[in-house]
Amino acid sequence: MSTDALEKMLAKGVDNSLLRFGLGKGYLDAGDASKAAEHLQRCVEHDPQYSAAWKLLGKAQQSAGNLDSARSAWQQGIEAAQAKGDKQAEKEMTVFLRKLDKNTSV
Repeated sequence: MSTDALEKMLAKGVDNSLLRFGLGKGYLDAGDASKAAEHLQRCVEHDPQYSAAWKLLGKAQQSAGNLDSARSAWQQGIEAAQAKGDKQAEKEMTVFLRKLDKNTSV
């Protein structure tokens, strides 16, 4: 579904984690990291245990140049993934964090 269609749903008053995740992913894929981060932040406010959303939020923040926010998102995402037993998401975000820390410690 296009971001336009999802935005129309949001404008009609539909607002939930799935819709926000779709918008965040759509904007990130389109190269609008700031708008993606905004929707993904709202997504994890709706559902703090949504580890895939934390993972994408970190990516969006990193793409927007907000490295501290990316780190924070991935740390919270790892906690959410651990709480849910989502080993794959936990592993991926751990790798992202490691790379981020490696690239920022010069």
